[in-house]
Amino acid sequence: MTFDYKKEYREFYLPPEHPGIVEIPAMNFLAVRGKGDPNEEDGEYKKAMELLYGMAYTIKMSYKSTRQIEGFFEYVVPPLEGLWWQEGVRGVDYSRKDRFQWISLIRLPDFVKEPDFEWAQEEAARKKKTDFSPVEFFSYDEGLCVQCMHLGPYDGEPATVLAMEQYVKQNGYAVEITDKRHHHEIYLSDPRRTEASKLKTVIRHPIRKA
Repeated sequence: MTFDYKKEYREFYLPPEHPGIVEIPAMNFLAVRGKGDPNEEDGEYKKAMELLYGMAYTIKMSYKSTRQIEGFFEYVVPPLEGLWWQEGVRGVDYSRKDRFQWISLIRLPDFVKEPDFEWAQEEAARKKKTDFSPVEFFSYDEGLCVQCMHLGPYDGEPATVLAMEQYVKQNGYAVEITDKRHHHEIYLSDPRRTEASKLKTVIRHPIRKA
């Protein structure tokens, strides 16, 4: 059976609709950095998506190529994720999307090492005649976090974030968003095919003991 990260690691990808505290282990990702409004036509964000998915599917289908990755098993490409911040703003100001800075991510299976990543980067560039150099091999050790499933449009996230902040305060923790620990979203729905009211997004914030 094809391995599906969302089903095998439900505690990370399918949390309940009320806040909870979770310890997130170190993971490796494909990553592209950028800035600006993610809804901008032909903006940096949409170009980043093309690069991320181009690399992700090159690795997923590597078993059909000359590259035999040690430890490879067939898997479902994990969901798109994003780390978001704005200079001088604690958390996220949804009214100023033009000021967003972000790192878009797709999780890599543990069997993918840096030489495999480098092969995929070259292979994707060769096949698609596109420069894949903006894609990074990105390691992230997120640690202790509060998370919650947000249902509905992205612009409705502040209410969920407020509930998360209240929850951690009541339980003796504090949100710790820094220049290395960011507002984190995991996208379980395709906004092109899903009504805004039915979008599912995991929201995750780093925390510390108060």
